Amino acid sequence: MTNPVLVEVLRGAVVESAHRGAVSVFDADGKPVWEIGDTARPVFPRSAVKAIQALPLVESGAADAYGFGDRELSLACASHSGEPAHVELARAMLAKAGLDETALECGAHWPSSHDATIALARAGSSPNPLHNNCSGKHSGFLCTCVHAGIAHRGYVGAGHALQEMVRDAMQAVTDAAHRADDRATDGCSIPTYAVPLRSFALGFARMATGTGFEPERAKAAKRLFAACMAEPFLVAGTGKADVALMEAAPGRIFVKTGAEGVYCAALPELGLGIALKCDDGAGRAAEVMVAAVIAKLLHEDKALAAKLVEQANPAIESRIGAKVGALRPTAAFN
Repeated sequence: MTNPVLVEVLRGAVVESAHRGAVSVFDADGKPVWEIGDTARPVFPRSAVKAIQALPLVESGAADAYGFGDRELSLACASHSGEPAHVELARAMLAKAGLDETALECGAHWPSSHDATIALARAGSSPNPLHNNCSGKHSGFLCTCVHAGIAHRGYVGAGHALQEMVRDAMQAVTDAAHRADDRATDGCSIPTYAVPLRSFALGFARMATGTGFEPERAKAAKRLFAACMAEPFLVAGTGKADVALMEAAPGRIFVKTGAEGVYCAALPELGLGIALKCDDGAGRAAEVMVAAVIAKLLHEDKALAAKLVEQANPAIESRIGAKVGALRPTAAFN
């Protein structure tokens, strides 16, 4: 099945590029509400599922033992831009468990924040693992290990007890088997599993509502979503689409991007979960897609929908700031 074109890129009035993809919207009872394209095809969710991967941090009691609130929990679900607030909070999380950045096994890279990278370079410094966009997630992993009495060395490996906890949570939430044959390695060195796109939509609907969960898991899931919606900057960073979408309707929209054009989202008030993938992995197109989906689902709030439609139609500017084109969702979203 060939997925339809979902996003067009205009230069002037001419379509210069096009992006195909698939979208799945499910309710928490397992009913497909709206689907476009091949949603049964397995995809790697990458960082879009960090909120599910953070469940052991809360369920193990580690979050409460270390006094973590919304800020720490949102960073545990983050793909952050490496700004000072992100780096220092990850450092503080590790310190609560008696650790420092040397315990992180996610690797180092320059911040995605241009300003943070320039500041680091001007100071004559190099990035360390705290600057990795996944350092909050990994700090949460390490805190879980220390609190649970699990040896943390090698915690990124598929056979490690921590990753087994994460895999079990992913399977239970998405109702999809996470098999070794479908396993690969994410950019931050932890396992990632390819499962049907629609399974993630179901999982995020269940995370938002607690449907099908035991009381403690339902409480943990809602707590993580609430933390991210309360502290969207810590989930992403300055100028990021995730921040703009969650700030458009505080407490009403949860979104999380993943590499290679993946997005997962939830609308708690409607009890819906969303998962989508841009086939060519383009993040700019995935951002248009998720904004367009949410605008359609929240169409009854006309002021909010208009704001979301604007985000789904971003301008393309020249180097001097003149509007020379735009991205737009196709009629598939009508």
